Amino acid sequence: MKKSLYLTLTCILVFVACSKKIHPAAIIPSVPTVTSTPTAMIIVDGYGRILTPQSKLPANAGIKADYLKLARSFTPNQLINLNYRYHTVPPRVLYVPEIYTLKSLRGIYCVYKKKFWYWKNEDGLFYLDENYYK
Repeated sequence: MKKSLYLTLTCILVFVACSKKIHPAAIIPSVPTVTSTPTAMIIVDGYGRILTPQSKLPANAGIKADYLKLARSFTPNQLINLNYRYHTVPPRVLYVPEIYTLKSLRGIYCVYKKKFWYWKNEDGLFYLDENYYK
């Protein structure tokens, strides 16, 4: 009696397990859409090179920056300090869209690569916080 009961239960389990077939090829994973809006555009890198000319900035940004004053690099001592402390040289000046900025009592800021804080100036661009290189 027990033997026939176990055999019946085993057959039912095998039938139930085999009746629900899942084909992995039939399941199509959804791919999230990627927006083309950059989080930050590097205007001047840490070595004083202009990477984004003013003509490539968004027209509605209203940026009035003097690129001759912006194109300054860090001093050699500051470069050594940044390389030693952070293992990289961050950009000096960024353009960040308004949706990626944050506000505090000190002003409008953004955090670049979860490491560097940039503060908005009157010209509409974001400059690296002086605490990093002084």
